[in-house]
Amino acid sequence: MYEREIEMKVQQLPDVLRREVLDYMEFLINKHNSTKIKAKKFRFDWEGALSGMRGEFTSVELQHRALELR
Repeated sequence: MYEREIEMKVQQLPDVLRREVLDYMEFLINKHNSTKIKAKKFRFDWEGALSGMRGEFTSVELQHRALELR
């Protein structure tokens, strides 16, 4: 879509600025890729971590305690 326009503009630049454009493009690619990684689904690897406390506390008590800690 924009490939030809980008190519034409880059050809007008001196070599020093072409290097800067390339560096900036790499920055944008890395930024985009890191955003995609952050957008992945929430992990539930902590699930069941408090199962040993089931007899000591109810889920409501744990919710109240969590609110107190905030």
